[in-house]
Amino acid sequence: MMFLPPAYRRLKRAPQVMLPKDIGMVMAYTGITKESRCVDAGTGSGWLAISLARVAKEVTSYEMRDEFLKLAQKNAASEGLANLKIKKGDPIKRIVEKKVDLVTLDMPDSDKAVPNAFRALKSGGYIFGYLPHMEQVKRFVKALNRLKFADTMVYEITARDIMVRKEGMRPSTKGIWHTAYLVFGRKPE
Repeated sequence: MMFLPPAYRRLKRAPQVMLPKDIGMVMAYTGITKESRCVDAGTGSGWLAISLARVAKEVTSYEMRDEFLKLAQKNAASEGLANLKIKKGDPIKRIVEKKVDLVTLDMPDSDKAVPNAFRALKSGGYIFGYLPHMEQVKRFVKALNRLKFADTMVYEITARDIMVRKEGMRPSTKGIWHTAYLVFGRKPE
């Protein structure tokens, strides 16, 4: 069974969630701080949005499906995060917020939301795509290139359990392998 820090164990989940190993990379690579304003799209159960709100000044998260919206709002309420707003909306059609530090996209067809993310970001702000398939990565990076995003990076993060026994140490046969590809870009200054 996968280890989850206590902060995640109390959250309910319906759709696939972004795991702490990937969430940590988002925070580290984009450098969000207590002054950051973020937009998250594809809320799902709300794990990424909640994690961002624990650090950032303000987070707005968009979800299109009612059942996920209600679950994410319930999870957010259980955490008491006044700086997190979860709302129904389609980021492919519109992102209302402007001059944000980070836009995260965790949804099918994320590449179609890149132009709206570009408009929402401040100069030097980051975009992040959480994409399970290489074909999605290709479309997403192509959309970033069209808008001249800089510092485009694509990663896959794996985590292996290590067994420590009297006989010796070795990697276990379990671990968290592929979850998704993490794609980062920075809006030009």
